[in-house]
Amino acid sequence: MSLTTAIDAAAAALQDQVIAWRRDLHQHPELGNREFRTAALVAEHLRVLGFDEVRTGVAHTGVVGLLKGGQPGGVVALRADMDALPVTEAVDLPFASKARALWNGEEVGVMHACGHDCHVAILMGVASILAGLRERIHGSIKFIFQPAEEMPPEGEQGGAALMIQEGALEKPTPSAIFGLHVTSRQPAGVIGYRPGPTMASSDKLKITVQGRQTHGAAPWLGVDPIVTSAQIVLGLQTVVSRTLDLNREPAVVTIGAIKGGVRENIIPETVEMRGTIRSFDEGMRDDIHARVTELAEGIAAASRASCQVCITKNYPVTRNDPALTAQMLPTLTRVASTGPRPMGIELVPKVTGAEDFSFFQRLIPGLFFFVGVTPPEIAPSQAHANHSPRFFVDERGLEVGVRALAHLAVDYLGSIKG
Repeated sequence: MSLTTAIDAAAAALQDQVIAWRRDLHQHPELGNREFRTAALVAEHLRVLGFDEVRTGVAHTGVVGLLKGGQPGGVVALRADMDALPVTEAVDLPFASKARALWNGEEVGVMHACGHDCHVAILMGVASILAGLRERIHGSIKFIFQPAEEMPPEGEQGGAALMIQEGALEKPTPSAIFGLHVTSRQPAGVIGYRPGPTMASSDKLKITVQGRQTHGAAPWLGVDPIVTSAQIVLGLQTVVSRTLDLNREPAVVTIGAIKGGVRENIIPETVEMRGTIRSFDEGMRDDIHARVTELAEGIAAASRASCQVCITKNYPVTRNDPALTAQMLPTLTRVASTGPRPMGIELVPKVTGAEDFSFFQRLIPGLFFFVGVTPPEIAPSQAHANHSPRFFVDERGLEVGVRALAHLAVDYLGSIKG
């Protein structure tokens, strides 16, 4: 039996177990840097499989396992994120989450509303398959189970950046890394890919406008930060629409929260706005930061107010290495067109969501792709999006994810052997 056939047969045999893992993880979600149960489950699984190395406690709760093949060769990495979101589940499932936890000092519901339970279960399945075929594998495979992709709690470090800082890509260093994300934007089992910039960078924006408090009946005795903030919000709409060359890449500047004042007849002293900035080019990203700052400060000064602009860089652009994508596209195409329920492969548009997989791609070539999990009878445009309390996973997409990562690892290592 060929190695390709052996992987597919093992994935089919393991499908029920992968679904069981996913349901268990879904019922017991954990927030970023608090994935204690999940990490323990993963680490024990890798040890039972006889992994050569299993390192725990990386970036708080991360797990890094190394599987050495029986044949000489290079090193490749596979990554899955483990954390859930502070979302109260609204899907009627027998394994729905009832979990609650503290997030930034507030008690919240906890749910795998972005599908990271699927990612962990998929990579556990890949570990089982490749451990069983290790004597036929050229080189080594590094399995990275990462915490806090959805951002760590305020005041903490975490995620891919901290895993890298703590040596996740060292001893040995992989020459490529692969990862996936389940998505409601495609039917279950459809693979989506894109070379080059694929997911946006993500930055936090905070603007604090300082005015002078006065009675609402006598606004001329003070400086109104509410009106000034309104002008800033309107002005920010021109940063993308009138000052950026959108022939290069799209971008987004959004204000999502604004707070100021306590009652109707008092003009307050300050107003705070919070928002997000998304872009697909690092040069444009820096340009947006400069333009947002200049515009906000200029409008505030013209209104006799002052303002402080704070922009925090979160995640870089998720950029799929074009050469690696082209090299591995035949593998993804084969996986998508075979198996028990072939659904095909699509070139997907850019995604303005962000991913800290991008930190790995800054150091080594990486390919991040998508696997659909929306039931085929539902139009993806009508499905509840990732991060929704009603996000629903058609588990028939999980086997495609298992096969895709397993084949990518083996095919890549086979291409660089010797």
